[in-house]
Amino acid sequence: MTDNKTRPTDVSVDEHIAAIPNEGQRSDCLALVELLGKITREKPRMWGPTIVGFGSYHYEYESGREGDSCVTGVAARGSELVVYLAASSPGQQALLARLGKHRMGKACLYIRRLGEIDMAVLEQLVSGSVTEIKRRYG
Repeated sequence: MTDNKTRPTDVSVDEHIAAIPNEGQRSDCLALVELLGKITREKPRMWGPTIVGFGSYHYEYESGREGDSCVTGVAARGSELVVYLAASSPGQQALLARLGKHRMGKACLYIRRLGEIDMAVLEQLVSGSVTEIKRRYG
């Protein structure tokens, strides 16, 4: 079984964000870090080289694979920001329909600019995701 490559590191969150070359993306990332910190009441920590994560939980799948992950997080990926959510949570689809311009992977919400989405809806999405992860994993 392979080890999870995304683990907490001692890299500075502030330095990581300051190194984001696009000023708009850097500003949006800072706003998301503030929002995720408010929701989780956790301090940000780097997970791997690119994810600013909040909190942690231990998971174990039926296959036997297990590991640790951040409860939620954000990463700048190319021209998009990625917000990490639970793969599904109650009311998630209805909220996504109201969010604004985005695309959704299995557990990754891709956003180009915060100005294109409803921040109150994003806050509800992240709060619901955090609640669902805590329900599933304790």
